[in-house]
Amino acid sequence: MNFENVRWGIIGCGDVTEVKSGPAFQKVENSKLVAVMRRTGELAKDYAQRHKVPKWYDDAEALINDPDVNIIYIATPPGAHKEYTILAAQAGKPVYVEKPMARNFAECQDMISACKNAGVPLYVAYYRRGQARFLKIKELLEHNVIGDIRYVSTTQYQPASEEIVNSKQIPWRVQPELAGGGLFFDLGSHTLDILDYLLGPIKSVQGFASNQAGHYHAEDIVSATYRFESGVHGIGNWCFTAFEHVDVNEIIGSKGKITFSTFGNDPVVLITDKGREEFSFEPPQHVHQPLVETIVKELTGDGCHCPSTGVSGARTSWVMDEIVKNFYRKEVK
Repeated sequence: MNFENVRWGIIGCGDVTEVKSGPAFQKVENSKLVAVMRRTGELAKDYAQRHKVPKWYDDAEALINDPDVNIIYIATPPGAHKEYTILAAQAGKPVYVEKPMARNFAECQDMISACKNAGVPLYVAYYRRGQARFLKIKELLEHNVIGDIRYVSTTQYQPASEEIVNSKQIPWRVQPELAGGGLFFDLGSHTLDILDYLLGPIKSVQGFASNQAGHYHAEDIVSATYRFESGVHGIGNWCFTAFEHVDVNEIIGSKGKITFSTFGNDPVVLITDKGREEFSFEPPQHVHQPLVETIVKELTGDGCHCPSTGVSGARTSWVMDEIVKNFYRKEVK
């Protein structure tokens, strides 16, 4: 495809689109947000007025078939990703879909097939692949700064939020029928995807998932081990009912290590026999914007390719499915 201008339509203009993604479509060169949709029309209208978007809808198919829209951004919970991706592909329009890509790997495969058959690109909003801090880590690895990579470890835990513990309405993020799983799918997916980006695909994986606190039925603690196609080993632990926030990843090599967080803005730390070096980055105002720029450049023929595709996004869904499969077979009713 070679668009002169990329004209976005959003399905599901909720919280994630207010700052993280929506404004980016207006700020990238050769890009414009022209229509938004939400099932509650008044909310769609309000969003359109506040963000100066020309059109709003309360029907997804109407937005998809709007001739002024030539790419669809799907920002609904994962349970609707497959349906809307297939409809957009059938309309001949590229798709940018929120993460996780779908509720499971099988749905991802259906989405990939639909877009392939229609001849349209499929992108996934693992936006860290476009951000400067992670590009720096990739550069350090590619320049062999820490030598041969041996293994990577992830430790991520946080307290249970008030929204979950004291809410009469369980958030969709911990409803497996909407989200695919619990907060591991919502948050852990970011880390697994960025490890895929930095270290290559994971080839084999084993995991344990449990619900310890009983606030909801989805998993709230996950432990996993994995091996990458390159031979690198990995271990990860995620807990969503702990006493404090911790977010740390370490990539260990034969000559040093790199430490970084997935969600924080702590400096990237490089330690080798030459000493310690820190790299600090200002977070983007709109976290999707660097990745959106790659999509727009690809679609306008600027020689750039988006690093987050349906194929890469599906790999992360496969890894998560493998990690939690025994829990969902045996424990969730």
